[in-house]
Amino acid sequence: MSEFNYIGSELDLFAAAHHWKSYWSAEIRRVIQGDVLEVGAGIGSNTPFLDTGQLGRFVCLEPDPQLATRQGKRARAGTGKYETSCGTLATLAAEEQFDTIVYIDVLEHIEDDRAELKSARDHLRSGGRVIVLSPAHQWLFTPFDAAIGHFRRYRRPAIQAISPDGLELEMCRYLDSVGLLASVANLVLLRQSMPTKKQLRIWDTFLVPTSRLIDPLLLHSVGKSILAIWRKTV
Repeated sequence: MSEFNYIGSELDLFAAAHHWKSYWSAEIRRVIQGDVLEVGAGIGSNTPFLDTGQLGRFVCLEPDPQLATRQGKRARAGTGKYETSCGTLATLAAEEQFDTIVYIDVLEHIEDDRAELKSARDHLRSGGRVIVLSPAHQWLFTPFDAAIGHFRRYRRPAIQAISPDGLELEMCRYLDSVGLLASVANLVLLRQSMPTKKQLRIWDTFLVPTSRLIDPLLLHSVGKSILAIWRKTV
């Protein structure tokens, strides 16, 4: 059993961000296939958005025992088709292989992110994919990032720099251009360590749907989050 304890307190708050989860999941569902490993699955609020309904084995990996327990209860209360495992990639047996490995707002919490991607590569079958969604732009690093244990935020050059041998970067784009403006406002004016429920509801209900319309027009060149997909070539 892992002794890791997640320091963040935002998981329950962001569990209600259904418009945002629907947005990013629509961007990646076409490449989620086969056996899936969700790394840092937390309380399982993202898991249903990753499930295309035509997948094989689905493992939710979470290092925090308390979160993993909540996740397991949530899975059993639902369809029960998701496996819960308390640990990290380092605790998985080498023979554990997957077709898709997903990190949703997780990689920024891992100090050695390049080593993590190498480990993910080693647990991928040939042709499999690693999918990462993370906060964008280090200049937007705020007390909120620090409060929930972020080591960094990402830009495209940083994503390219951590790409290990054997993983080809297929796609890298920004999401939520309108939300970027809200993040700038928080950076300059509010500097909150945590958004309120009302602020989150306004962002998810009004800003995210607007971003979903505008982002393609901007060719996904602007946004407060970054989405990257790698494919294993060996």
